[in-house]
Amino acid sequence: MGRFILSFVSVLLCFTVNAQLTMVPEGGSYRASVSQQLGLTQVTIDYGRPCVKGREGHIWGELVPEGFNLLGYGNGKPCPWRAGANENTTIEFSTAVIIEGKPLAAGRYGFFIAYGHDECTLIFSHNATSWGSFFYEESEDALRVKVKPRSISGSMETLTYLFSAADDSSATVSLLWEKLEIPFRVSTALQQLQLASIHNELRSEKGFTAPAYLQAAEYMNLNNVALEEALLYATIAETGPKNFRVYLTKAAILEKLHRKLQADSAMNMAIETATAAQLHNYARSLLAEKMTAKAMEMFKANYKKNGSNFTTNVGMARGLSAAGDYKEALKYANKALPLAPDAANKASIETIIAMLKEGKDVNG
Repeated sequence: MGRFILSFVSVLLCFTVNAQLTMVPEGGSYRASVSQQLGLTQVTIDYGRPCVKGREGHIWGELVPEGFNLLGYGNGKPCPWRAGANENTTIEFSTAVIIEGKPLAAGRYGFFIAYGHDECTLIFSHNATSWGSFFYEESEDALRVKVKPRSISGSMETLTYLFSAADDSSATVSLLWEKLEIPFRVSTALQQLQLASIHNELRSEKGFTAPAYLQAAEYMNLNNVALEEALLYATIAETGPKNFRVYLTKAAILEKLHRKLQADSAMNMAIETATAAQLHNYARSLLAEKMTAKAMEMFKANYKKNGSNFTTNVGMARGLSAAGDYKEALKYANKALPLAPDAANKASIETIIAMLKEGKDVNG
């Protein structure tokens, strides 16, 4: 009988360890995750969300004490706040980043805060798997930065991490709780990362396709970086289908490299392979950049190549209008009117005609 009872207790212990029911977290501190893409970099924060629960005025400096404190458990060393509830708050960066001007390698980090009324120390630790900050070790720090906390209007009942003021390469990450915000800026070396990504991907199966080389050349041309390499990629892209984008990109790169004769040759090929719509849209983009003379060249080339049609006549009207020759522009606008393919285009050219008659530039 005694052996049976012992065996039964052993079985119960086994079930207790391995078959616990799923229950609501104690204290209502649910886990949450928030993520933001910054260019090529993914930033993800995983954290527990404690609530104020009527403790207004007793969070900062009390529930979250200032600085480093003995927590009465763990390794017995002074520890920062866990920047959330329960398990580690973690923050993960898919590439290297810059935190408040200081570099930090790609990876997943435990995130801690040593709170101060006037200044907070943010700690990114190589230890991202502990329970809270009870086992915090300064020797595991990857980075420390100092930031200024600031008051917020209203009150945030549940601790929240938010991304704001984001662009292609940076964002502000803010911890918001009760009436306080602790913000820090995350940025990336976007161009460096993009170039590294291009070089890496062109070594994969993508490196066997002409469009990939064209995409790389376009990026480098747009950002005025590694132009000799961009020219090589544009030349490789020529081995694919002959098209306007390839030659336009190559012409732009050659022009920046001050190789005018080669640039003119590439531009002639661009015009030869372009559709009427492509030339028209390119010329309009030049107008938007206030490159009126060059835009007029493209409108004229389009008219010469594709003859008198709605698109080419509208293009001539726009180019001449930008040059201030409203009388001549009106002639082409009037020619375009009966060629309008639909009611919307007819209404558009009628507006252009009205503006030219009043001596106004139609390009806005």
